[in-house]
Amino acid sequence: MIVVSDTSPICYLLLINQIDILKALYNVVIIPQVVANELSAFESPSAVRNWIAHPPSWLQIHLTETLQSNELRILDPGEREAILLAEQLNADVVILDDKAARRIAVERKLRIIGLLGILKDAARSGLLDLETTFKQLQEAGFWVAPDLLDRLLKED
Repeated sequence: MIVVSDTSPICYLLLINQIDILKALYNVVIIPQVVANELSAFESPSAVRNWIAHPPSWLQIHLTETLQSNELRILDPGEREAILLAEQLNADVVILDDKAARRIAVERKLRIIGLLGILKDAARSGLLDLETTFKQLQEAGFWVAPDLLDRLLKED
């Protein structure tokens, strides 16, 4: 399975100490070099910078072929490059949370999943407690509509 990720899902998984669920669910995750650069930026939390300075063996960092696209210009570099890399690799799934990036990815016929979907899959696999993890995620600064969290918790 080919899985490509944007910056924020990795960042939040690191902040709540759940990064290993990516390996457990997907075995290998690929990020564009731009995403690695964003993770290592001075503005990133120190835990994130330390992790990307010594990435695990299951994380692969790829360069992307830069293509000009008016549609993608509205996105941040990490989102743009994740979509382009997913297309170049014919990825099975691309991990994105940004609403505009998700819309564009779907229009480009890419299969997407967001951080909440990953956490739900991890809970179904017995890797974490969803309610506790959602609380940790909110404490880490991840905003999501409370009714969406309630709905996801009720689905389990």
